[in-house]
Amino acid sequence: MADDDAPETPEEPQHAVPSEDAQEIAGSAEDAALEAAQEAQDAGGEQAPAPAAAEPAGEGHAVPSADSQELAGSAEDAPLEAAQEAEDKAAEQAAEDEGSEDADEQAAETRSGAAKPVVPGAHLEVDIVPEGADPLGRGEEYVDPYAVEETDEAPAEAGAEGEPDGESLAEPISTAAIDLASGARYRATGKRKTAIARVTLRPGSGSYTVNGRTLEQHFPRTTLQRNIRQPLETVGYEDRMDVVARLHGGGISAQAGALRHGVSRALLEADPNLRGELKRRGFLTRDSRAKERKKAGLKKARKRPQFSKR
Repeated sequence: MADDDAPETPEEPQHAVPSEDAQEIAGSAEDAALEAAQEAQDAGGEQAPAPAAAEPAGEGHAVPSADSQELAGSAEDAPLEAAQEAEDKAAEQAAEDEGSEDADEQAAETRSGAAKPVVPGAHLEVDIVPEGADPLGRGEEYVDPYAVEETDEAPAEAGAEGEPDGESLAEPISTAAIDLASGARYRATGKRKTAIARVTLRPGSGSYTVNGRTLEQHFPRTTLQRNIRQPLETVGYEDRMDVVARLHGGGISAQAGALRHGVSRALLEADPNLRGELKRRGFLTRDSRAKERKKAGLKKARKRPQFSKR
């Protein structure tokens, strides 16, 4: 009983022992503070502020102060900041190198563009030589070696293959000798396309009678009238012979061609010696051109229906 009534002796207070993690954090914080002070002294000789004393740890776990936490965070960020600064310096150096290369290229382009391109012969003056003058200026008259000299005795021909020129065809035939007796009649037949002309030449004053009408009434076109009169004008008998013709078939143009062909062949009957000249001028040639016939299965001579694939 005595033992139960005896007062309990107070136990001695136990101090809080920091754990290993707390000790490690505190040590890193102190080291970070010392390193920061050393860097500050090396940079500017300024003294770093003294680290604040750590607050006494309470019961349980040790809690680091706010300053120690800030220094610990700055110590952890220091390697990342150093790496970032190194990358920024490398990027700036690369940009400077590229800028210098671009500047060199621009300077080279400017130097090349400043020089004007050289044009060959730009310094030469234009020298125009007049026609017939000596290009070398020797005072001699220029003679074309390929020029053909024309003389009164032997005029130059127009065509290289012996074709007659226009002036020789326009001149009348002076060798025509036609008998113009009162009863002389020269008959021939001319054709063109489907038109047929039966022509009779007789001595007269140069009148034309076509199917009982005058030439101007039957052929109102001046061009056709001129073509019909060409054979008689060529031989020089346009005022000394009359023409009487019967026409049938064809159109107005075909009948004019047939009448011309018939008059030319009638002149050949009057004087056979005119064949060469009339043939050379194309009066005796039968114009065989005609409309091509329509073919079976086609729309016209050569026009086909439109092809349809489907």
